[in-house]
Amino acid sequence: MKHLKNIRRGRIREYTDKYPAAVYTPADPSLDHNPLWGHRADCAFPCATQNEIGEKDAYTLINNSVKLVCEGANMPCSSEAIAIFLGKKLLFAPGKAANAGGVAVSGLEMVQNSMRLSWLGEEVDERLRIIVREIHRTCLETAEQYGTPGNYLNGANIAGFVKVVNAMVDQGVV
Repeated sequence: MKHLKNIRRGRIREYTDKYPAAVYTPADPSLDHNPLWGHRADCAFPCATQNEIGEKDAYTLINNSVKLVCEGANMPCSSEAIAIFLGKKLLFAPGKAANAGGVAVSGLEMVQNSMRLSWLGEEVDERLRIIVREIHRTCLETAEQYGTPGNYLNGANIAGFVKVVNAMVDQGVV
């Protein structure tokens, strides 16, 4: 799969052509739900389109005992789905936190470029691990501090807001 997507830039369907035991369920835009989310799993990683998981799909995931929904794109879960996940105490990782590693790597690349450095992959990976651990810690601690323990969505939203406010205060804007 990694070779297919990262090197060949192929489609998931090609994987099922080579490995017939693999399951591929294309979305049907005429339906008000996606049959993909009907498969039993521990974790779901929606990463295709905005609002691909709606209310019906959220309940389907919960009924299939999914324990984690981790957004791999910008807003693949509708606000109704997110409310359902949070209401059922499902571990929900919002895209703004779950995808922050990609943004962090871009920042690390900019640092290397501006300093005329070339880090080995291992060094970039270690710096990224530190950044991602900090994002995780910040989300959890902020959620706890503001009365919603374990709520990564609130933690990410509030921490981001506080960071912007502090920068505005530091710059004398507010």
